[in-house]
Amino acid sequence: MRSFFRNYGVYLAWLVSLVATLGSLYLSEVLHYEPCRLCWFQRIFMYPQVVVLGIAAYRNDRSAAIYAIPLSVIGGCISIYHYAEQKIPAMSKLLPCKVGIPCNFDYLNWWGFITIPFMALIAFVLIILFMSAARKGMQEDTAEETSNEV
Repeated sequence: MRSFFRNYGVYLAWLVSLVATLGSLYLSEVLHYEPCRLCWFQRIFMYPQVVVLGIAAYRNDRSAAIYAIPLSVIGGCISIYHYAEQKIPAMSKLLPCKVGIPCNFDYLNWWGFITIPFMALIAFVLIILFMSAARKGMQEDTAEETSNEV
């Protein structure tokens, strides 16, 4: 099972970024959910990954982890803050959104805990996990090649 994620982690990470991006566009362009300020920041860290990971998947380049992981960590931190702002009433008073839709507004609230920022957080975490596995596979391949040369 580990070898599957090490071999196909880049493809899986690209698929997650693609689904997250298409889902985000569906919510805003089809369902007309207006993104708040924090949603825009999360998009800033997700949308480029479709291109970066798509090229990496096409080229089977596992070294793209050096780009994807930091983008996902920052985007994930924004998602955590956004989710806390939605679920903890006192958080929305710290830095309230003054323009557009309030950041603590829930368009979706499935089962009382699944919201849009929560889904974004899951996507960022999955990308981190898949790219970490792919990177570990790359390191093992490099170590194997080095031992075969000796």
